[in-house]
Order: sequence, then structure tokens, then C-alpha cells
Amino acid sequence: MNAGEEIVLSESWVSVPHFLKGILTTLSQSNGGCKYDYATVPFLAEVLKMKYLKPLNLFQELLKSNEIKRSRLLGLDVGDKYVGLAVSDVDNKIASPLSVLLRKKTNIDSMAADFESLISELHLTGFVVGYPFDRQKSSPGAVQVKVFIDDLCKTGKFEELKYTFWDECFTSKNVDFLLKPLNLRPVQSKTILDKFAAVGILQGYLDFANRNPSLKSTG
Repeated sequence: MNAGEEIVLSESWVSVPHFLKGILTTLSQSNGGCKYDYATVPFLAEVLKMKYLKPLNLFQELLKSNEIKRSRLLGLDVGDKYVGLAVSDVDNKIASPLSVLLRKKTNIDSMAADFESLISELHLTGFVVGYPFDRQKSSPGAVQVKVFIDDLCKTGKFEELKYTFWDECFTSKNVDFLLKPLNLRPVQSKTILDKFAAVGILQGYLDFANRNPSLKSTG
């Protein structure tokens, strides 16, 4: 079998992500170093990608997982150069600033490794990604968010992770308004803006989910 040839798997095999990863490893080892990965076998990348859930469905999944272990959510403000991050507390009611990651467009695997570390360290079960719902789907902001998520999905490293989109309208503008009187240096201001924009996105989502009557009895 040569790299690039179509691999057809039954639906029962497809339901086991770790089994699929083993297939790639075995193929690579048995073909003289010819690499099989999620790029050379796009079908597997599709199977192992992150799963999108509607906002309330994501929180419902979170509540279910918390019956077994404490899980948290990560808020993302995706920009052209940086990705601001915020994390929820263990009760998933309060968002706090976490960090700002350099967006590595030419090395998404390196950025995926950063997220893998955060998922393990913080016991994350899902991402809440800011999205400009007030603009056209083809706007630069909307496109770059979708490209970022698609790139992460293609790495095949987040098959157990769920994500949702949350309206980021006015979030950055509100933070920028608060920072202006401080006369910060541009770089410093940008770092704080990205980080706290992520807080605004995640906090807005948490407030909405926690106030929803249909979820109160489960929380």
C-alpha cells in the first residue's frame, strides 16, 4: 500500500479513535518510513476532529462529566497574531485570565501541543470560542476563527474535546475602552486586550448557561 491510497474502514472501527491512531503508526512502521498521518489520510482527520456542540449542549456535557470528575472550560479570543485564553473555575461560574499564545499559523502542531498541555493540566473538557456573529460570515474576523478551528481539528489530537462558538460582539471594544485611560504601551495593551477579551467571552457564556432554567436542576 502506498501513501495516498484510499483507506476504507467499517463504521465500527471508526468509532474507536485510539484504534485509528494505531493504524497510522503501524502503516508508517511497515512501509519503510513512509509517513501516514492525518494529512496523508484526510478521512481519519475527519473522524478524529473536535466535535462542535450548541452552547447549552456543551454545558450539559460539562455537567455530566462533573458527576465523575471536575472539568473546566477554556475561553478563546482568536486574533490574527495572538490567541487570548481564559479559564473557568472548578464550579464553572467565574472566568479568569490565563495567558496569550502566539498564533503559529505555519506550525499548528506546535500550538496544538500547547493546548494539549493545558487540557491535561487544567482538566479541560471544552473550548468556548469567540465568534463575531454581528458580521458577515466572510468577514476577516469570522474567517480567521473558522480557519483556526479547522486547523486544530486537522491535527487529529482533540477527538474527545467539544467546542462551541459564543458571541464576541463588543467584547474587545469594551476592554479597549477601559484600557485607554491607562496609556499603556501598545504591546502591553494588546496582551491585556486579548487576555481579557477571552475573559469577556467565557464569562458571558458561563452567565448565560448558569442562568438557564433547563440546566439548574442538573448543576
